[in-house]
Amino acid sequence: MEYAAPPSSTYWLLYRDPLFSPATAQIISLLFGTTYVGVLYLSQRARASFTPPKGGGVKGTRDDPEIIRARLVAVSLATFACCVGIFVLLFARVGYDTHFLDTTFDATLLRLGLSPSFDSVRAHLVVPALFLGPLFASALSRELPLQRHWRWRAHVIDRFCSMQGVRNYALAPLTEEVVFRACVLAVWHMAGISRGAMIGFAPLTFGLAHIHHGLETFHRYGRTAAAAKRAIFTSLFQLAYTTIFGQLASFLFLRTGSILPPVSAHIFCNIMGVPDPAWELQRHPRHRVAIYTAYALGIAAFSMTLWRWTATADNMYWPDDTALRMLRY
Repeated sequence: MEYAAPPSSTYWLLYRDPLFSPATAQIISLLFGTTYVGVLYLSQRARASFTPPKGGGVKGTRDDPEIIRARLVAVSLATFACCVGIFVLLFARVGYDTHFLDTTFDATLLRLGLSPSFDSVRAHLVVPALFLGPLFASALSRELPLQRHWRWRAHVIDRFCSMQGVRNYALAPLTEEVVFRACVLAVWHMAGISRGAMIGFAPLTFGLAHIHHGLETFHRYGRTAAAAKRAIFTSLFQLAYTTIFGQLASFLFLRTGSILPPVSAHIFCNIMGVPDPAWELQRHPRHRVAIYTAYALGIAAFSMTLWRWTATADNMYWPDDTALRMLRY
């Protein structure tokens, strides 16, 4: 096979005809998602009990520190395996020639958004701008850092330095974004799927990966008809929320070509939780107008910055006019 670009350039690996069909890409992305979730149940040490322990506590549940450790090891290995899968897909395209090892490795890093870029720094501020309303409500409650009701141990040590904190605010966001954003979108891009479809439909894999939490809800609340309804509602809500967030994270990834903005957005959303303006208005009834205004300003700031602050030069997923002209020749 002959290539026009020199081996030192990675563009010939990045902007070629589709490597496989969209159907194949969807199968591979589902395989990635199944691998990530499946490892949580393959190992006895990582498998959590759905039934709450007698006498309370977290022993044997998904919040058991021992189970968290085993799961973090399992999903880290699964994430590495998915990244290796991207390398193999690219390497198989050019043939098993050691001459292309370094170039394929560089192309893999680019496709996974692991090549450092300082152009995407502002993209990390887009999601915090959206949360201006909840942040303002926290300020009214004096719960922001260095305010009256903020405590170093309670708000930092106990929350972030526990095994639950490491899972919720470090390894889970990182591994999930690498698998469900970088690896899945890389595969869809290799199949020539449009950016609109990647943003709109690829995150469904991420949403479906959270469905298994419904079993935990069903068992936790007694395995009754009421528990089943609660589990279904919880699963549907989580599917919708994670899919919508996945669409935003997919846009950040494709727009910046970096996995870091989606990871920081994921961590920030985990810290803030789902906004609850009704609860905030109940806590601060005298500041209703101010809270409404803060929410409106947050939405406006998000809308104004989402496109501008995510623009990144030399981005293979969202090439500018110069890159597109280079591609034609």
